[in-house]
Amino acid sequence: MTRDEAFEFLDRTARGIAEMFGSTCETLVHDMGVPTHPILSIYNGHVSGREVGSTMDIMGVGLELDEQAATTDQVNLAAVTPDGRQTKSSTFHMIGDGYNLALGINFDYTSLVFANRILVDLMSAQSDLRSALWRPGDSRQLADLFDQCLSAMGKPLESLSKTDRLKLVALLRQRSAFSYRKSVPYVAGRLGVSRYTVYKYLEELEEDGED
Repeated sequence: MTRDEAFEFLDRTARGIAEMFGSTCETLVHDMGVPTHPILSIYNGHVSGREVGSTMDIMGVGLELDEQAATTDQVNLAAVTPDGRQTKSSTFHMIGDGYNLALGINFDYTSLVFANRILVDLMSAQSDLRSALWRPGDSRQLADLFDQCLSAMGKPLESLSKTDRLKLVALLRQRSAFSYRKSVPYVAGRLGVSRYTVYKYLEELEEDGED
């Protein structure tokens, strides 16, 4: 393949990729045989503000490339343009007899970053509805849950061993008892243990996957 044929192929590929992925995708062909790697063709150059003949890279730096960088593909690397656009950049080399050309692809995902922030805000919540509706002075629901789980154990409260208490806490956790406010102090009081002990039980269950 001659240099002209290689350039025609890369230029056609660059134009097609830019058309396919839209205005946030900049594509270009570099002459990597020249240390300053000038741009031979470029599409959607507004992403980086460059044009044909420019020797600046996507980050606005005009330094000469070392030999390894001038011949090695670089794939899916993060880069920030001089005006603050966040991009992902890749460079693919085509080296032949008397030429070293490269296809560059720079995808600007800045708008996706802002969109993601909006989505996170939309999905965030201060608390769950059950916790918000439960009144600190009304422990009836939590008491009923505790009694149901204790009944499932088949033992009186005073005869529960540590293993039994851990199983009881697991049952309570499975039934979302700890989504209520002041649930830990309540359970600790019923079990006759400290709040710290109940928290330790919950940590053990989290680590063991409630096996």
